[in-house]
Amino acid sequence: MTILVEKKEMGTKAYDSFFLHQGLEGLGAFNELIEQVSNKLQEVYAGTEQPFIGKTPNMIEEEISQIMSFPTEEQSFRDVLDEIDAPILKNSLHISHEKSMAHLHCPPLLPGIAAELIIAALNQSMDSWDQSTAATYVEAEMVKWLTERVSLPATSGGVFTSGGTQSNYMGLLLARDAFCQTYWDHNVQQNGLPQGFTTLRVICSEEAHFTVKKAASQLGLGEQAVVTVKTDENHRMCVKAVKEKLNQLKKENLLPFALVGTCGTTDFGSIDPMEELAAIAQEQGLWFHVDAAFGGGLILSHSDSGKLKGLENADSITVDFHKLFYQPISCGAFLVKNQEHFRYISYHADYLNPVKDDQEGILNLVNKSVQTTRRFDALKLYLSLKTIGTDQFGRMIDDTLKLAQYTASYMERLKNISIQNPEPEINTVIFRYQPKTIEGKDVNELNRTIQQRLLHSGKGVIAKTTIKGDTFLKLTLLNPRTKPEDIHSLLMEIEKIGAELVNGGLYF
Repeated sequence: MTILVEKKEMGTKAYDSFFLHQGLEGLGAFNELIEQVSNKLQEVYAGTEQPFIGKTPNMIEEEISQIMSFPTEEQSFRDVLDEIDAPILKNSLHISHEKSMAHLHCPPLLPGIAAELIIAALNQSMDSWDQSTAATYVEAEMVKWLTERVSLPATSGGVFTSGGTQSNYMGLLLARDAFCQTYWDHNVQQNGLPQGFTTLRVICSEEAHFTVKKAASQLGLGEQAVVTVKTDENHRMCVKAVKEKLNQLKKENLLPFALVGTCGTTDFGSIDPMEELAAIAQEQGLWFHVDAAFGGGLILSHSDSGKLKGLENADSITVDFHKLFYQPISCGAFLVKNQEHFRYISYHADYLNPVKDDQEGILNLVNKSVQTTRRFDALKLYLSLKTIGTDQFGRMIDDTLKLAQYTASYMERLKNISIQNPEPEINTVIFRYQPKTIEGKDVNELNRTIQQRLLHSGKGVIAKTTIKGDTFLKLTLLNPRTKPEDIHSLLMEIEKIGAELVNGGLYF
């Protein structure tokens, strides 16, 4: 009798309004909720005049702590939205604002935002075909489109990732295991690291992304396995220095197995000489990985796609779509010249991707990823390209490149601004406030304070970075809606804050 009662209770419609389903109650609840969210976001954005409200970390932390309690009973979703209006929505950074230009953090395209809703509603898991049916083939076709745009051979393949950190990790993982298999006939997957693993070395530039060292540490090689070489005056990896370093490593009986090139450094957007590096890698038997998380977007550029020459020679490539492709975070891809190398991360689980599936040609993407559960992020890029078109995409990217060039040129005419890269490679501009009246004095803390004052005034969000021990300011101009007038007013504000600090005697 108890069992029958429990079955009856379980069969009620008490939960129908909490889920999206084919029933009228579920569809109605979905429509109402989405309309409420849409109205709330429109209200927030309509009242947003600055990229950031300007509150301090302590103030925002306190406001968040006030809403971190949960009711025992159901409450109106509209009331919940009203409750988070100020502490979460209005306290957030508004990345789509024209003066939000700190990091490689792009304004998301509307089709990408719409795709996020579809992705969440369908809730596909990209690990096995029977969890992601159509989505599996969408991702596979998007990877094929990418490899063709990069001009990789027919043997190539890839997988969508969470971004550059994961993709760079995968590049060095495959490189390490492929080398161990070839050099020692040793299977790392089955037997762990070989006896001589402490001699393995990765070569990259001194301006390569920190995730190269992070990956080496996570792969059991240690950060000491990463050997950096100097860059030239344009912040590109010095080919001569690479050759010298390789000769030095050989004399020390060390084993370089991977060469990492950077296509778009975080600060200067510099692109390493990929053709020359690829030639060295081939000659020396090194795996050539290119971190194109930033610069990979240039494949759609009408004016600057030629800067990617040599990318097609890479053994593996990192590319992010939440940068110059304007996709919501997170969305990236990892590409390989020969997808046979995915065997170094392939693992069969009977419940998920049994060997028989492979024999029958069933595509389970978990065989290509270090993740198991994974989102259908390929849909974001697919819908954006379908809706906007590749030509328009290219024009948007080119407009940000032109704006960066204009900004650098404009800064050179300002007497109190010292620019580090008068000819930007992509769309970052590095500079500092340094009036002639205080020339020769340490302006590091001054520039740090300018960045903080600007942020907390809410009048502009820019980054600060360190170059050879000194503090500089950075504009990352990813937003194609940002105009020269926005640059003018931002720099006026920077000069105003700087003058107030100097004239107020706070530093000198």
